Amino acid sequence: MNNLTLPSLEEVKEAAKRLQEVSVRTPLLKYDETSKIYIKPETLQPVKSFKLRGVFNTVTCLTKAQRKKGISTLSAGNTAQALGWTANYYDIPAKTTMFENVPENKIQAIKSYGVKIVLLNHDEMKDFIFNQGWLDDPYTFIHPWYDHNFRAGNGTIGLEVIEDLPEVDTVYIPVGGGGLMCGVGNVLKTLKPDIRVVGVQPEVDPALQEAFKAGKGVMPNMNETISDISAPIMDEMYPLFKQVVDDIVLVSEKEIKKAIKNLLLKSKLVVEGAGALSLAASMKEPLEVRGTSVSLITGGSISKEKLISILNDPSL
Repeated sequence: MNNLTLPSLEEVKEAAKRLQEVSVRTPLLKYDETSKIYIKPETLQPVKSFKLRGVFNTVTCLTKAQRKKGISTLSAGNTAQALGWTANYYDIPAKTTMFENVPENKIQAIKSYGVKIVLLNHDEMKDFIFNQGWLDDPYTFIHPWYDHNFRAGNGTIGLEVIEDLPEVDTVYIPVGGGGLMCGVGNVLKTLKPDIRVVGVQPEVDPALQEAFKAGKGVMPNMNETISDISAPIMDEMYPLFKQVVDDIVLVSEKEIKKAIKNLLLKSKLVVEGAGALSLAASMKEPLEVRGTSVSLITGGSISKEKLISILNDPSL
Protein backbone atom coordinates (compact mmCIF):
# COMPACT_ATOMS: atom_id res chain seq x y z
CA MET A 1 0.00 0.00 0.00
CA ASN A 2 3.04 2.30 0.16
CA ASN A 3 3.15 3.18 -3.54
CA LEU A 4 -0.31 4.58 -4.17
CA THR A 5 -0.55 6.84 -7.21
CA LEU A 6 -2.99 9.36 -8.61
CA PRO A 7 -4.97 8.13 -11.63
CA SER A 8 -3.86 9.47 -14.98
CA LEU A 9 -6.15 11.53 -17.17
CA GLU A 10 -6.33 8.63 -19.63
CA GLU A 11 -7.41 6.23 -16.85
CA VAL A 12 -10.14 8.64 -15.81
CA LYS A 13 -11.35 8.98 -19.41
CA GLU A 14 -11.53 5.17 -19.66
CA ALA A 15 -13.55 5.13 -16.44
CA ALA A 16 -15.94 7.68 -17.95
CA LYS A 17 -16.58 5.30 -20.85
CA ARG A 18 -17.40 2.44 -18.44
CA LEU A 19 -19.78 4.64 -16.49
CA GLN A 20 -21.62 6.07 -19.49
CA GLU A 21 -24.58 3.70 -19.37
CA VAL A 22 -25.06 3.50 -15.60
CA SER A 23 -24.20 6.87 -14.05
CA VAL A 24 -25.70 10.31 -14.53
CA ARG A 25 -23.62 13.14 -15.96
CA THR A 26 -24.75 15.54 -13.25
CA PRO A 27 -25.29 19.16 -14.30
CA LEU A 28 -23.68 22.27 -12.89
CA LEU A 29 -26.44 24.42 -11.42
CA LYS A 30 -26.25 28.06 -10.38
CA TYR A 31 -26.80 28.27 -6.64
CA ASP A 32 -28.15 31.81 -7.10
CA GLU A 33 -27.82 34.66 -9.56
CA THR A 34 -25.19 36.74 -7.77
CA SER A 35 -22.64 34.64 -5.88
CA LYS A 36 -20.93 32.82 -8.78
CA ILE A 37 -21.41 29.59 -6.83
CA TYR A 38 -22.27 26.50 -8.86
CA ILE A 39 -23.34 23.18 -7.36
CA LYS A 40 -22.82 19.73 -8.84
CA PRO A 41 -25.61 17.52 -7.42
CA GLU A 42 -24.30 13.96 -7.23
CA THR A 43 -27.52 13.25 -5.33
CA LEU A 44 -29.02 12.70 -8.79
CA GLN A 45 -27.07 9.44 -9.22
CA PRO A 46 -29.11 6.18 -9.02
CA VAL A 47 -27.78 5.60 -5.47
CA LYS A 48 -28.11 9.30 -4.51
CA SER A 49 -24.35 9.81 -4.12
CA PHE A 50 -21.14 10.04 -6.15
CA LYS A 51 -20.00 6.66 -4.84
CA LEU A 52 -21.45 4.77 -7.82
CA ARG A 53 -18.67 6.22 -10.00
CA GLY A 54 -15.83 4.69 -8.00
CA VAL A 55 -17.51 1.43 -7.05
CA PHE A 56 -18.84 0.58 -10.50
CA ASN A 57 -15.57 1.41 -12.25
CA THR A 58 -13.63 -0.74 -9.78
CA VAL A 59 -15.95 -3.75 -9.96
CA THR A 60 -16.10 -3.56 -13.75
CA CYS A 61 -12.29 -3.73 -13.85
CA LEU A 62 -12.25 -6.94 -11.78
CA THR A 63 -11.91 -10.32 -13.44
CA LYS A 64 -14.99 -12.52 -13.70
CA ALA A 65 -13.44 -14.83 -11.10
CA GLN A 66 -12.98 -11.94 -8.67
CA ARG A 67 -16.57 -10.78 -9.15
CA LYS A 68 -17.92 -14.30 -8.72
CA LYS A 69 -16.50 -14.41 -5.17
CA GLY A 70 -18.77 -11.48 -4.26
CA ILE A 71 -17.69 -7.96 -3.36
CA SER A 72 -17.22 -6.21 -0.03
CA THR A 73 -16.18 -2.78 1.20
CA LEU A 74 -15.61 -0.44 4.14
CA SER A 75 -18.27 2.24 4.37
CA ALA A 76 -19.97 5.04 6.30
CA GLY A 77 -23.11 4.35 4.28
CA ASN A 78 -23.00 5.61 0.72
CA THR A 79 -20.21 3.34 -0.56
CA ALA A 80 -22.17 0.33 0.69
CA GLN A 81 -25.27 1.45 -1.19
CA ALA A 82 -23.25 1.86 -4.37
CA LEU A 83 -21.72 -1.56 -3.76
CA GLY A 84 -25.20 -3.07 -3.41
CA TRP A 85 -26.43 -1.40 -6.59
CA THR A 86 -23.38 -2.66 -8.49
CA ALA A 87 -23.69 -6.16 -7.00
CA ASN A 88 -27.28 -6.32 -8.21
CA TYR A 89 -26.15 -5.15 -11.66
CA TYR A 90 -23.69 -8.06 -11.84
CA ASP A 91 -25.93 -10.46 -9.87
CA ILE A 92 -23.31 -11.19 -7.21
CA PRO A 93 -23.36 -11.06 -3.37
CA ALA A 94 -22.16 -8.02 -1.41
CA LYS A 95 -21.04 -7.23 2.13
CA THR A 96 -19.94 -4.10 3.98
CA THR A 97 -18.06 -3.37 7.21
CA MET A 98 -19.24 -0.27 9.09
CA PHE A 99 -19.00 1.64 12.38
CA GLU A 100 -21.74 0.47 14.74
CA ASN A 101 -23.11 4.03 15.14
CA VAL A 102 -24.08 4.42 11.47
CA PRO A 103 -27.50 6.16 11.19
CA GLU A 104 -30.47 3.82 10.95
CA ASN A 105 -31.71 5.36 7.70
CA LYS A 106 -28.42 4.37 6.04
CA ILE A 107 -28.65 0.85 7.48
CA GLN A 108 -32.10 0.39 5.99
CA ALA A 109 -31.04 1.84 2.64
CA ILE A 110 -28.08 -0.57 2.48
CA LYS A 111 -30.23 -3.55 3.39
CA SER A 112 -32.66 -2.64 0.60
CA TYR A 113 -29.92 -3.58 -1.87
CA GLY A 114 -29.41 -6.96 -0.20
CA VAL A 115 -26.00 -6.10 1.28
CA LYS A 116 -24.81 -8.06 4.33
CA ILE A 117 -23.73 -5.64 7.10
CA VAL A 118 -20.96 -6.20 9.65
CA LEU A 119 -20.93 -3.56 12.44
CA LEU A 120 -17.76 -2.82 14.44
CA ASN A 121 -17.07 -0.52 17.39
CA HIS A 122 -14.35 2.13 17.22
CA ASP A 123 -11.52 -0.12 18.44
CA GLU A 124 -12.57 -3.02 16.23
CA MET A 125 -12.76 -0.73 13.20
CA LYS A 126 -9.35 0.76 13.98
CA ASP A 127 -7.92 -2.75 14.07
CA PHE A 128 -9.72 -3.68 10.83
CA ILE A 129 -8.32 -0.62 9.04
CA PHE A 130 -4.73 -0.60 10.32
CA ASN A 131 -4.24 -4.36 10.25
CA GLN A 132 -5.99 -4.75 6.89
CA GLY A 133 -8.65 -7.10 8.17
CA TRP A 134 -10.09 -7.39 4.68
CA LEU A 135 -7.17 -9.58 3.64
CA ASP A 136 -8.96 -12.52 5.29
CA ASP A 137 -12.24 -11.72 3.54
CA PRO A 138 -13.42 -14.46 1.15
CA TYR A 139 -15.14 -11.71 -0.86
CA THR A 140 -13.19 -9.46 -3.22
CA PHE A 141 -12.57 -6.30 -1.22
CA ILE A 142 -13.16 -2.88 -2.82
CA HIS A 143 -11.20 -0.26 -0.88
CA PRO A 144 -12.71 3.24 -1.17
CA TRP A 145 -9.36 4.96 -0.48
CA TYR A 146 -6.62 2.62 -1.63
CA ASP A 147 -8.14 1.22 -4.81
CA HIS A 148 -6.69 2.98 -7.84
CA ASN A 149 -9.73 2.31 -10.03
CA PHE A 150 -11.98 3.76 -7.33
CA ARG A 151 -10.09 7.05 -7.49
CA ALA A 152 -10.23 6.97 -11.30
CA GLY A 153 -14.00 6.54 -11.24
CA ASN A 154 -14.38 9.46 -8.86
CA GLY A 155 -12.11 11.51 -11.09
CA THR A 156 -14.80 11.58 -13.78
CA ILE A 157 -16.47 14.33 -11.73
CA GLY A 158 -13.44 16.53 -12.38
CA LEU A 159 -13.64 15.93 -16.12
CA GLU A 160 -17.25 17.07 -16.16
CA VAL A 161 -16.56 20.17 -14.07
CA ILE A 162 -13.83 21.45 -16.41
CA GLU A 163 -15.78 20.58 -19.55
CA ASP A 164 -18.91 22.36 -18.32
CA LEU A 165 -17.26 25.37 -16.61
CA PRO A 166 -13.71 25.91 -17.92
CA GLU A 167 -13.53 29.33 -16.23
CA VAL A 168 -13.92 27.83 -12.74
CA ASP A 169 -11.50 29.27 -10.15
CA THR A 170 -12.17 27.15 -7.04
CA VAL A 171 -13.63 23.69 -6.42
CA TYR A 172 -14.77 22.68 -2.92
CA ILE A 173 -14.56 18.95 -2.15
CA PRO A 174 -15.65 17.19 1.07
CA VAL A 175 -12.84 15.16 2.62
CA GLY A 176 -13.32 11.67 4.02
CA GLY A 177 -10.66 9.04 3.45
CA GLY A 178 -9.43 10.66 0.24
CA GLY A 179 -10.92 8.63 -2.60
CA LEU A 180 -12.96 11.58 -3.84
CA MET A 181 -10.45 14.35 -3.24
CA CYS A 182 -7.50 12.52 -4.76
CA GLY A 183 -9.46 11.36 -7.80
CA VAL A 184 -11.17 14.66 -8.59
CA GLY A 185 -8.39 16.94 -7.42
CA ASN A 186 -5.79 15.40 -9.69
CA VAL A 187 -7.99 15.72 -12.78
CA LEU A 188 -8.67 19.36 -11.95
CA LYS A 189 -4.98 20.09 -11.47
CA THR A 190 -4.01 18.22 -14.64
CA LEU A 191 -6.51 20.06 -16.82
CA LYS A 192 -6.17 23.46 -15.13
CA PRO A 193 -2.97 23.76 -13.05
CA ASP A 194 -3.89 27.16 -11.59
CA ILE A 195 -7.26 26.00 -10.22
CA ARG A 196 -7.72 26.20 -6.43
CA VAL A 197 -8.74 22.86 -4.90
CA VAL A 198 -10.20 23.17 -1.40
CA GLY A 199 -10.77 20.30 1.02
CA VAL A 200 -13.70 20.78 3.38
CA GLN A 201 -14.20 19.19 6.80
CA PRO A 202 -16.32 19.87 9.89
CA GLU A 203 -14.68 21.99 12.61
CA VAL A 204 -15.25 19.23 15.18
CA ASP A 205 -13.21 16.66 13.27
CA PRO A 206 -10.53 18.33 11.10
CA ALA A 207 -8.45 15.24 10.37
CA LEU A 208 -6.89 16.54 7.15
CA GLN A 209 -5.85 19.83 8.74
CA GLU A 210 -4.29 17.90 11.63
CA ALA A 211 -2.53 15.60 9.16
CA PHE A 212 -1.04 18.57 7.30
CA LYS A 213 0.21 20.00 10.60
CA ALA A 214 1.68 16.64 11.65
CA GLY A 215 3.11 15.81 8.24
CA LYS A 216 1.57 12.34 8.34
CA GLY A 217 -1.69 10.44 8.54
CA VAL A 218 -3.96 10.81 11.59
CA MET A 219 -7.04 9.14 13.03
CA PRO A 220 -10.26 11.19 13.21
CA ASN A 221 -11.49 12.54 16.54
CA MET A 222 -14.81 10.75 16.01
CA ASN A 223 -16.66 13.74 17.51
CA GLU A 224 -20.36 13.80 16.72
CA THR A 225 -21.17 15.81 13.60
CA ILE A 226 -24.16 16.27 11.33
CA SER A 227 -21.84 15.43 8.44
CA ASP A 228 -21.16 11.78 9.47
CA ILE A 229 -17.87 11.98 7.56
CA SER A 230 -15.21 10.93 10.11
CA ALA A 231 -12.47 8.93 8.40
CA PRO A 232 -8.74 8.47 8.99
CA ILE A 233 -6.13 10.20 6.87
CA MET A 234 -3.92 7.19 6.23
CA ASP A 235 -0.16 7.49 5.87
CA GLU A 236 -0.45 5.90 2.43
CA MET A 237 -2.99 8.54 1.31
CA TYR A 238 -1.24 11.54 2.84
CA PRO A 239 1.24 12.08 -0.07
CA LEU A 240 -1.66 12.09 -2.54
CA PHE A 241 -3.52 14.73 -0.54
CA LYS A 242 -0.39 16.88 -0.52
CA GLN A 243 -0.27 16.81 -4.31
CA VAL A 244 -3.81 18.05 -4.93
CA VAL A 245 -5.07 20.12 -1.98
CA ASP A 246 -4.37 23.87 -1.99
CA ASP A 247 -6.42 24.91 1.05
CA ILE A 248 -8.60 23.48 3.79
CA VAL A 249 -11.80 25.14 4.99
CA LEU A 250 -13.46 24.04 8.22
CA VAL A 251 -17.16 24.63 8.73
CA SER A 252 -19.27 24.69 11.88
CA GLU A 253 -22.25 22.47 12.58
CA LYS A 254 -24.52 25.49 12.19
CA GLU A 255 -22.99 26.34 8.81
CA ILE A 256 -23.49 22.76 7.61
CA LYS A 257 -27.13 22.75 8.75
CA LYS A 258 -27.74 26.10 7.07
CA ALA A 259 -26.35 24.71 3.81
CA ILE A 260 -28.64 21.67 4.08
CA LYS A 261 -31.63 23.95 4.62
CA ASN A 262 -30.70 26.26 1.76
CA LEU A 263 -30.18 23.37 -0.64
CA LEU A 264 -33.65 22.10 0.13
CA LEU A 265 -35.47 25.43 0.04
CA LYS A 266 -33.49 27.19 -2.71
CA SER A 267 -32.30 24.32 -4.91
CA LYS A 268 -35.00 21.71 -4.08
CA LEU A 269 -32.32 19.13 -3.21
CA VAL A 270 -32.36 16.78 -0.22
CA VAL A 271 -28.75 16.59 0.96
CA GLU A 272 -26.99 14.92 3.88
CA GLY A 273 -24.49 16.71 6.11
CA ALA A 274 -21.39 15.43 4.30
CA GLY A 275 -22.97 16.40 0.99
CA ALA A 276 -23.57 19.96 2.15
CA LEU A 277 -20.04 20.59 3.46
CA SER A 278 -18.77 22.06 0.22
CA LEU A 279 -21.60 24.57 -0.14
CA ALA A 280 -21.13 25.60 3.49
CA ALA A 281 -17.47 26.32 2.70
CA SER A 282 -18.18 28.29 -0.47
CA MET A 283 -20.77 30.39 1.38
CA LYS A 284 -18.21 31.05 4.12
CA GLU A 285 -15.46 32.37 1.85
CA PRO A 286 -15.81 35.81 0.21
CA LEU A 287 -16.22 36.12 -3.56
CA GLU A 288 -12.80 37.74 -3.94
CA VAL A 289 -11.21 34.60 -2.49
CA ARG A 290 -13.24 31.89 -4.24
CA GLY A 291 -14.07 33.54 -7.57
CA THR A 292 -16.26 31.38 -9.76
CA SER A 293 -16.64 28.22 -7.71
CA VAL A 294 -18.10 24.73 -7.81
CA SER A 295 -19.30 22.88 -4.72
CA LEU A 296 -19.60 19.10 -5.01
CA ILE A 297 -22.90 18.02 -3.44
CA THR A 298 -21.92 14.45 -2.76
CA GLY A 299 -24.83 12.58 -1.16
CA GLY A 300 -28.44 12.67 -0.03
CA SER A 301 -28.75 10.09 2.74
CA ILE A 302 -30.25 12.16 5.55
CA SER A 303 -32.90 10.92 7.94
CA LYS A 304 -36.35 12.45 8.01
CA GLU A 305 -35.88 13.35 11.67
CA LYS A 306 -32.64 15.27 11.05
CA LEU A 307 -34.12 17.11 8.10
CA ILE A 308 -37.24 18.16 10.00
CA SER A 309 -35.14 19.34 12.94
CA ILE A 310 -33.02 21.50 10.64
CA LEU A 311 -36.04 22.98 8.86
CA ASN A 312 -37.66 23.85 12.20
CA ASP A 313 -34.55 25.48 13.64
CA PRO A 314 -35.28 29.25 13.76
CA SER A 315 -31.59 30.09 14.16
CA LEU A 316 -30.70 28.89 10.67
